[in-house]
Amino acid sequence: MPKAMYKSELARLAGVSDSTFYRYLKTRRSILEEMGVNLHAKILPPKAVKYVSEDYCIDLPEDIERLKHIKFI
Repeated sequence: MPKAMYKSELARLAGVSDSTFYRYLKTRRSILEEMGVNLHAKILPPKAVKYVSEDYCIDLPEDIERLKHIKFI
């Protein structure tokens, strides 16, 4: 299972802007609220990261810790 991640990290992995990613999350508001996720939270818990990555087709790296060292353009 993936680790908790910042929304901005997921947006970068998806190749979209933070605002575009936020609009996507708003369309899934009811599902995320059922998971106990506040739409305004900066960090998504592991179960939400798993759902979003599968639903939005985001390939998560094997080693999420390496993301701290990757600079996104």
